[in-house]
Amino acid sequence: MSKDDILHASCRMALAGFLHDIGKFAERAKINVEPQVLEDNKQRYCPYHKKYEHDKGWFSHVHAAYTGMAVDILEEHAPDLVGDNVYPFGSWLTSNVDDSLINAAAAHHNPDTFLQWIIATADRVASGFEREAFEKYNQAEEKNHYQSRQLTLFEQVGKKDENFSYRYALKPLSPASIFPIQAKDCETKDDKAAQDEYLKLWEQFKTGLQDIPSSHRKQLPLWLDHFDSCWQTYTHSIPSATAFGAKPDVSLYDHSKAVAALTVALWRYHHDRKDDAKQATVNMRERLDWNEEKLLLIQGDFFGIQDFIFAQGGDSTKKAAKLLRGRSFYVSLITECAALAVLEALNLPSTSQIINAAGKFLIVAPHTEETKAVLNSVQKTFNDWFLANSYGQSGLGLAWQAATCDDFVFSKEKQGFKALMAELHKKLERSKYSHFDLCSDINAPAVFEDYLSSFNADFGVCTVNDKAPAAGKNKPSELAQDQINIGTWLVKQKRLLITREPLTGLDSLTIPLFGYSIQFTGSEGDSGKFGREVDNGNIRRVFDFSSVDKEDQALWKGYARRNISGYVPYFQNHSEWENPKYKNCEIDDEININAPKTLNYLACEDLSWDNDSQKWLGIRALAVLKGDIDDLGLMFQSGLEQPTFAKMAALSRQVNNFFAVYLPYLCQTKYPNTYIVFAGGDDFFLLGSWKQLMLLAAELKSEFSRYVANNASIHFSAGLSVTKPKIPIHQLAVMGEDALEQAKAHPGKNAVTCFGQTVSWVDFDRLLNVEHNATEHLEFLRKHYALSTGYIYGLLRLTDMAANPDKPENALWRSQLHYRTYRLIAGNRGIKKTEDKKRACLHLVEDIGEKGIKKFGGGYRIALHAYLYQHREQN
Repeated sequence: MSKDDILHASCRMALAGFLHDIGKFAERAKINVEPQVLEDNKQRYCPYHKKYEHDKGWFSHVHAAYTGMAVDILEEHAPDLVGDNVYPFGSWLTSNVDDSLINAAAAHHNPDTFLQWIIATADRVASGFEREAFEKYNQAEEKNHYQSRQLTLFEQVGKKDENFSYRYALKPLSPASIFPIQAKDCETKDDKAAQDEYLKLWEQFKTGLQDIPSSHRKQLPLWLDHFDSCWQTYTHSIPSATAFGAKPDVSLYDHSKAVAALTVALWRYHHDRKDDAKQATVNMRERLDWNEEKLLLIQGDFFGIQDFIFAQGGDSTKKAAKLLRGRSFYVSLITECAALAVLEALNLPSTSQIINAAGKFLIVAPHTEETKAVLNSVQKTFNDWFLANSYGQSGLGLAWQAATCDDFVFSKEKQGFKALMAELHKKLERSKYSHFDLCSDINAPAVFEDYLSSFNADFGVCTVNDKAPAAGKNKPSELAQDQINIGTWLVKQKRLLITREPLTGLDSLTIPLFGYSIQFTGSEGDSGKFGREVDNGNIRRVFDFSSVDKEDQALWKGYARRNISGYVPYFQNHSEWENPKYKNCEIDDEININAPKTLNYLACEDLSWDNDSQKWLGIRALAVLKGDIDDLGLMFQSGLEQPTFAKMAALSRQVNNFFAVYLPYLCQTKYPNTYIVFAGGDDFFLLGSWKQLMLLAAELKSEFSRYVANNASIHFSAGLSVTKPKIPIHQLAVMGEDALEQAKAHPGKNAVTCFGQTVSWVDFDRLLNVEHNATEHLEFLRKHYALSTGYIYGLLRLTDMAANPDKPENALWRSQLHYRTYRLIAGNRGIKKTEDKKRACLHLVEDIGEKGIKKFGGGYRIALHAYLYQHREQN
């Protein structure tokens, strides 16, 4: 068989694994079915039980019967599932193949044949079932499966009891639906109402499936990647298991995705080794081979991301906005193309990739010697690319770990998948310290010969990366120009094409990524006009990264979804850049409608016009906000009582969704002057106007708490620094990292550093409110009592005194505050009576001294700095 034949066969196995539980969706929706067809399918696919000899008996797991009927319904909009060539399933031209795709998918609770047992085994492994536990599960009846809504894994982290309050609403994937809500707001005790919710979602799913371009059905690997996103959109909140007391905490999507990946790996293991199918069937049925290392977990990790994004050169500040966003997107491109290179080298479908976020990916493959040989070859491809284009400053490493089916089972005696991933992480750490394998490769160059040969003394070094040769005089390198172009294209383009050969007439990158050409395209019409390139197999992937306009808008537009675009502020109206507040901005890049705002313009966004002074108030400044989840590794390792393969994948996806799905929407709709440099996995790095970023930080923390079901043990820390817009971009990274480290040093973490002061998030939220109150009070005093800037600066000194009580002289801060305040008010001729002056003084001393300085200590500087920055007059 050709490599292409193997890939298509693997895709069919993946689809069968994906669809094995689609009957749960269909049965809960109570789709219209022929009674006789349903009865026939029960006889064929469902376990039959009798309590005693003459008992009428019953069929359990009726969803399996619905799987057969649901696949029939979807067949109209799917690639050919029957016909002349549907290997490894039965076709019209063969008689020695044991199954159809429908039979293999539907019979997982009552398996008989080799392919049925492949999927049944994958189903058990994904769930982490011990044999005895599965037998009980397979005999149990589902309870409340219409009414039950999916629990959130976040609420369970660190919790001992099982009194859970939150659920996910049964809605398509959107920025709104990824948040859990109170069970009382989404669960009903009316079966009919619950079924109607499922039916509405089922109809949306069927309609969504039709949005996949019909031409893509001829290329199953491409279509399957689209189907993955469609399936996720409409099944991310459907609970997978509700029988035998199972907690409904894993979605149908996450379980199906895990089963699909394991199905392909198990089938390919036996296929590639040419194992006897009958003997393999017996071994799987009796679990005689569950201690055999059939599976290989492959993890990829982009090393040196920060050095890659924040590399600097002489002119890097001029195009900093586009460059930073373009480099961040490029990191996502590298990991996507690296994962694709691994998958295609191993002839695996996109569904074998379980995780891809924040520069990391996880792939499940068959454990064979050929697989490991291919991985070594692919690693060399990655090394060559990074040595040629980043000169060893960054790299992408692979690590792999063999696994048995038993390794995925969790019990009191063993940690199952958790221990497996811990071992894989150790290997990945080791690979970080053996970059490019230079010590073992005797042919490794001592110097970068390509660099020396490509360096032109007349051109010099790249204008934005001083470690790369320029492509022309006073020009950036080809790589840097690609990154700058991406920063421009992200505003106007919506989709990404990954091809073997470059396409003409599109916004395209100059440098191929591991042999793939990258093109950007816009509208549906543009994306769908490449039928010929799909037919000939040139187009390997089409990704949709467009934004949504509404919070409840489904993240599905007919193509494989990748949440990698972030958010870029841009000029939305003609002549917007002529606003007087931008008067003194240095023009260092293209200024036009739909052009990204430069950092110089962004720094002006918090200026406000004061009618009294007829001047702009505020400072021209940027803020850097960097944060990440506290102790995430501990949450993954110890947070869940019984972690399984599907649960770990689900938790990783959900952590990523907050920063990759919700944060861009929040910026787009409420904080439009915020650059998302990167956001995904468990961390984020943002640039923006200083005051807007302060408010965003507070809201982001509040929303994250809501996202994790208000579980107080899950939180993040962040550091916010304010700076001038022309600072070198590498220094932005240093400032963000330093502020974050300071926040992490706070006892218990869960803190934020702002203006050099670290406070808890609770205090930060209160300080923002204090800032608003202080603004009102101080603004009143400024207008009516001629309050001087020197007085406010004096409060900073008094705050420092109060924050350092070890020095005896600092105990005088209260008396000095009272003295300075009374002097200020006493000199005001607007207040005539002595009693009024005393009353005003005491009121201000109480408000600033007791409610501000005493309560928050050094943290009160945050409120004072915010006031000073907001009211500084511009020339």
